[in-house]
Amino acid sequence: MAPTATRKQREIQERETLILDTAREMLLERGYIGLTMDRIAAKIEYSKGTVYQHFSSKEDLIVALATQMNVKRSEFFERASTFQGLPRERCMAAGLAANLIPRLYPSWLRAEQIIHASSVAEKAAMERMRALYSTENACFQTLSGIVRDAVSQRHLELRDGATPATIVFGLWSMTYGAHFLESSAIVPLEEKGIADVSIELDHNYNALLDGFQWKPLAGDHDYRASAERILNEVFSEEAAALGIL
Repeated sequence: MAPTATRKQREIQERETLILDTAREMLLERGYIGLTMDRIAAKIEYSKGTVYQHFSSKEDLIVALATQMNVKRSEFFERASTFQGLPRERCMAAGLAANLIPRLYPSWLRAEQIIHASSVAEKAAMERMRALYSTENACFQTLSGIVRDAVSQRHLELRDGATPATIVFGLWSMTYGAHFLESSAIVPLEEKGIADVSIELDHNYNALLDGFQWKPLAGDHDYRASAERILNEVFSEEAAALGIL
């Protein structure tokens, strides 16, 4: 059994959570340039030195925010992987999870996008970056495990040098790209004929998996019913909070 945290440790953790929560909202409102340690300190009514005791730079702060996002995503993917269904349905559950997260935590997604779009990673402490890499890899490995299950159950045959990572990378690229475009498009996606990003992603997921001949194919199974069951059995609270159940 883990030892109970002391009062001082609890206070430190609470203060760090406050700093992260404040930075996350400031990042969403003001962007990367508008996020400063001075503004965070003023907002939470602590000295700037206290903020620096927790994070050595704003880049460290942003990496910590992105790591939080990955931890949450990993938790969602783990839940998705335990869905009692076919491997492709479990993969669908992970896709649903990936599309629930930016709607539930839009400011968390912004921190993750900033890391990939700026020099944040170059300026952050290596320890912070290792934590980020570790959590990102955990998400990737969970999805790879679902693909391996499909192969072992003979629902999927990987050919021409493809590996589980090939499929996961394709799904990951689609998802990240769609969410980035949704949040950063100069012209709203609706004006381009994209009314619902989640629906469009679902079409693209199925096209990719059908292309790999992952059984059952989209035309041979009622995946809409599968999605409804996944939301009810795995993500009912989150779906209800978004009004999609």
